[in-house]
Amino acid sequence: MARPIKDTPIISGKDEERFLKAMENIVPISKERREEIKKNYEWFKKAAKFPLA
Repeated sequence: MARPIKDTPIISGKDEERFLKAMENIVPISKERREEIKKNYEWFKKAAKFPLA
C-alpha cells in the first residue's frame, strides 16, 4: 500500500521574497526554443516503453 503524500510546506521569509520576485519577472522563451522543446518531447514520447499521456 502506498504511503500518503505529505502537504507541501508553505514558503516564507527570504524564500518567499525570492519566489515572488521571480514570478513578477517571467521571461518568455523564444519560438525556436519552444519548437526545440516540443521536438525533444515528441522524440522521448516515441522512444518511451511505458504509456505517456
